[in-house]
Amino acid sequence: ETRGAARATAGRLLAGVRPEARGEVTLTDFDPDGELKVVAAALYPAATLPDDQLLELARRLSPDERRAVLAAYVGARTNRRQKPGRAFERTAYRFDILGDYGAFRDLQRHRLLTLEWQPLSPRHGWEAPAAVEEAGALGDWARVLTDSAELYDALVAAGLPEVAPYAVAMAYRVRFYMHMNAREAMHVIELRTTPQGHPAYRRICQQMHRLIAEQAGHQAIAAAMCFADHSEVALERLEAERATERRRQRR
Repeated sequence: ETRGAARATAGRLLAGVRPEARGEVTLTDFDPDGELKVVAAALYPAATLPDDQLLELARRLSPDERRAVLAAYVGARTNRRQKPGRAFERTAYRFDILGDYGAFRDLQRHRLLTLEWQPLSPRHGWEAPAAVEEAGALGDWARVLTDSAELYDALVAAGLPEVAPYAVAMAYRVRFYMHMNAREAMHVIELRTTPQGHPAYRRICQQMHRLIAEQAGHQAIAAAMCFADHSEVALERLEAERATERRRQRR
């Protein structure tokens, strides 16, 4: 009942407002002083000074000194499972994402963050993997997606708006946001950019990493995510599946 009332209020206030154009991933909120705060938090366990005094001292450090603090705090990571300490929880990032529903479902599995999504529908269009076009199946793909949209519309017209999203194919885009601290961002970005990951969520997380470095200006935090993979790898999942099959056959 409460959710329905909130939906009705939003519908009334936002009626006629069209969404502005955005890229696939937008960094909508971050703390310009976030990296300074992480530096201060990294110094805290080794100091005897109050938190606010450490923050003022961090402001007076040179960029090279700040990078040195974070490099020492993170240490020489040999794999992505070695995470930095709690200091990286001192700052956070909020990303608005318009990606395909399949990628969303994978990213939705992460729990140490806040994730909210908008109603799933065909309104944002769909994505076609390059492999579909290379196989000459784009026409068939488009027909299936059109059928999905028509079924969605029919269900809405029949007075079943709650059921209609189940008719939407996973290639259609959905808008959602992810809000997470830098420690969780490291986990998500490094895990979801591995070469064997799906190209859709790899691309999303690669953009997150670039936005942290370039838009937020948190270059030392981004550099600490040293296992973020920006390589362009062809047929990543196929090779991973072949390796799995080889292991299965050896059993």
